[in-house]
Amino acid sequence: MRINNILISQPLTGGSDSPYLELCKNKNINIDFRSFIEIKGASSSDIRKQKINFSDFTVILFISKKSVDHYFRLAESMRFKVPISMKYICQTEKIAYYLQKYIIYRKRKIYIGNKSFKDILPYIKKYPKEKFILPSSDILKPEIPNMLNKLNIFWRRAILYKITYSDLSDLKHIYYDILVFFNPSEIKSLFKNFPDFDQNGIKIATFGQNTLDTAYKAGLKIDIKVPTPEFPSMFMALEKYIISKNYKYNIK
Repeated sequence: MRINNILISQPLTGGSDSPYLELCKNKNINIDFRSFIEIKGASSSDIRKQKINFSDFTVILFISKKSVDHYFRLAESMRFKVPISMKYICQTEKIAYYLQKYIIYRKRKIYIGNKSFKDILPYIKKYPKEKFILPSSDILKPEIPNMLNKLNIFWRRAILYKITYSDLSDLKHIYYDILVFFNPSEIKSLFKNFPDFDQNGIKIATFGQNTLDTAYKAGLKIDIKVPTPEFPSMFMALEKYIISKNYKYNIK
């Protein structure tokens, strides 16, 4: 089967410099971008209802770039000036580097994990007397609070944004050769919109272990799994897959 149409369950990023647009041009395919989820940021009053006062905390645990954005958005709206003494513990290197959007990196105490939340536990244990805040969405893996509760530390979760499922009803009769998912909520949105979704030969691409696990639990067959040592990015994996499937059609 030749690959002609791909749906990526997120909005296009990178504008005209996106490698996906170059892929469309070079491989003569169509790629649509459609956000399967919507993010609704919390307001200052929402934070007060949670009885959260940013000034009470001395360490921030960042587990996503979105949590970084919403923390600093709310800090500004609540006129809270984040002190230079604030410590940051980031789950991944990408999140830590993303902090540079808001702080002068070299003047802050930043600790970086490798991949999973458990990787940052040694840094948390290093400061047992500090007060920790965990900014997150309304969806959080249960193992995260379980791990924190076992450390016998003072910590609070602050729900700074909520994830809702987009209305995808207009896609009901549109066919794609490949559906691409980057997080579990996007797969849940697919089945929220189409409870009787039948894969029926549609190829599924997933990024990350949690997304892959969610896809399997939903009964989907996965054809493209990213990242791998060979394909660290979704773009690379899609390009290779398209070449392998469309090669015979390109032979003159």
